[in-house]
Amino acid sequence: MFRLRLTFVLGLIAAVIVLAALLAAMSLVAIERQVVRGRVASDIATSFIQLSAQKQRLRTWVAQMQQGAPADLAQRDELETAMQGTVQRLKVLVEQAIQLDGSGEAREEHLRRGEALAVLERSVAALIKSVDEARPLAHDTDWRSAWDAHSRVFDIADGYDVRRLVAENIARESAAVQRERAAADARLAGVRWLWLAVAGALGAVTLIALFYFGRELRRPLQLLSEGADALQAGKLNHRIPLAGNDEFSEVARSVNALAAELEEHRQRESAQRQQLEEQVAARTGELADALTALREADSRRRRLFADISHELRTPTTVIRGEAEITLRGVDKPAGEYRQALARIVDTARQLGSVIDDLLSMARNDIDSLSLRRIPVDIDELASEAVAQAGPLAERQGVSLIGPPRATGSHVVQGDPLRLRQLLGILLDNATRYSSAGGCVRIEIQTRGREAHHPAHVLLSIEDQGIGIPPEELPHIFDRHFRGTQARLHSAEGSGLGLSIAQALAQAHGGSLLLESTASGTRAMLSLPVAQQEMLEGDVA
Repeated sequence: MFRLRLTFVLGLIAAVIVLAALLAAMSLVAIERQVVRGRVASDIATSFIQLSAQKQRLRTWVAQMQQGAPADLAQRDELETAMQGTVQRLKVLVEQAIQLDGSGEAREEHLRRGEALAVLERSVAALIKSVDEARPLAHDTDWRSAWDAHSRVFDIADGYDVRRLVAENIARESAAVQRERAAADARLAGVRWLWLAVAGALGAVTLIALFYFGRELRRPLQLLSEGADALQAGKLNHRIPLAGNDEFSEVARSVNALAAELEEHRQRESAQRQQLEEQVAARTGELADALTALREADSRRRRLFADISHELRTPTTVIRGEAEITLRGVDKPAGEYRQALARIVDTARQLGSVIDDLLSMARNDIDSLSLRRIPVDIDELASEAVAQAGPLAERQGVSLIGPPRATGSHVVQGDPLRLRQLLGILLDNATRYSSAGGCVRIEIQTRGREAHHPAHVLLSIEDQGIGIPPEELPHIFDRHFRGTQARLHSAEGSGLGLSIAQALAQAHGGSLLLESTASGTRAMLSLPVAQQEMLEGDVA
């Protein structure tokens, strides 16, 4: 059984790893102890050197003070404190060295360190006392004798030559540092060879295990992998050819049983999925039709509301303006009241027609507005449109110029209400977007009486307003489009006026064009001349 063999090999590798870990821990402890010993020896040697340097600096300070040079007492106190601290640090380091190594040979060295340290401690105490009592020398003092006495305080203590004692200790501690370093190097070399041996043993065991299991597992793993690839590729009729009582054979039997069950489920799922797809396709078609109908209804509703808000605003504004002008000021002659009421009636009639159109739009008949075509004099319609636009022009501070008197030569075939609505839109735009103090000029003329060109009436409305940028001209007849300058000039408006005006012009067989510069805009409405007028012109 692969399980038992694998467990044995893994246990062996684990035992080697545990042994290696124990050896590593022991090696780390030994190396750490050796490193600490070397550091303590190095610190002792450094402390002796520092003590010698501090004593020399203190000697220099005393010499300067005795010779009468300025002496800083704070510097003296600092040096004395440093020497005492160095002695105390040496005592602590010597105690650490004794704890780290208590062998016979090392014990003798520790005793010598202790004796030297005791002598140095007494020397430092005596030296500090002498330095504190030192005073500048008088002029008649024997300088040689003073210097010798000064040197004996610094160099002799308890019959020992302090300089020689410090030098011997420095030399001994330097040798100890070198000895500890050599011991540390030897210990590291031993640990290195130990670890190389452990790594070699572990590598050999691992290679043997890999070779054995690689040879034993290659065939069953390959067959299992081929079976898994076949299942992943959807070949559920594939079976893994493994027989026996080991673990791989058990896995192969389980996978084969799973493949058979999956194949059966796939067949059932395929039938169910086909049935579900048919149902989903039918429902999706129904939902798509319903969504299209809903979008069309919502679009018609939005367009209806937009048209209502736009188309009702202009007539109601005219009616209110006529009423305000009529009621303003003192009483007027009855004739003026009748004229104002007549214009209000005409505008109300136009408003009723607009409402009829909006009702037609609500019945999905927006693109087929009915037209009552009769001969219409554009001069008269233009005069009525100018009269209706007068109140708005007065509020805007804009002058309306034209049209000329009716000549009877500008007759077209069309619906008076629709044409009045068309002219009202054009005059409303020209007046609303003109600058205060400007004027709106209306001109009417007949063109195209040549043989190969049908006659048409050209009505132009030119304002002195904000103008239309060239990049916006291609979009001015789009529904709900309003240019940047138009929005800044007037917050009101829905962008439907020109679109409706163009539709009305085309419904009459004519056209509507706009030209614009930075100083104003010119709208040109072209309508075919009535057939009756053309015949009369031919007779003439």
